[in-house]
Amino acid sequence: MPKRRESTPLGSAALKVQVRERIETAATEVFAEQEFHRVNLSDIAAHANASLQTIYRYYGSKEALLNACLLTGLGQLAERMLDHLHGIETYKDRLRKVFWVVLHFFESEPLIARMLLNSVYPGSWDSDVTNSQKQLTETFMQVLREGREQGILVDDVSEKILLDYFYGVLFRLCQMRVVRGESQSLAEQTPALFEMLWRAIAKNP
Repeated sequence: MPKRRESTPLGSAALKVQVRERIETAATEVFAEQEFHRVNLSDIAAHANASLQTIYRYYGSKEALLNACLLTGLGQLAERMLDHLHGIETYKDRLRKVFWVVLHFFESEPLIARMLLNSVYPGSWDSDVTNSQKQLTETFMQVLREGREQGILVDDVSEKILLDYFYGVLFRLCQMRVVRGESQSLAEQTPALFEMLWRAIAKNP
């Protein structure tokens, strides 16, 4: 079989970025369609019009490529989160906005939602390995920390437990929307959904 030729030469940093973007876009689509253990790098290479050699050179393994795709998505979510939190004064409104941004993000980025559902399991990828992911986690933690400092949120559990609780509700909602193939927007139901969560974590809801 003749060796695959790259559609984009790798002669400059800018072109290398383009190749990475093409590979990660293709990989996100493939990971969204199939469970992680069923995906072969050759499938991604064909979808990206790239060679296996190039994928191995840039990422080294299927796990590393998945991590790159996930962290790109988390970076986008972190940027949206910071943009939407500007100018919101009351604490409850800020936390409600965080809740809405996550729901809206995964509705507007269904490939990322399906990739998370198909490929991410507890302990399957390293945490806090990039600035984007650290920024996202710290944004969540900072909002929760402010609530505890102001005496608004319950303080008989750790901040990490609060974070897990908040994450758990959000990502369960997003994942099951994909599993059930529902078309109704969760983001539009934010007022009711958030109030249910608020009653659980606020001292005086």
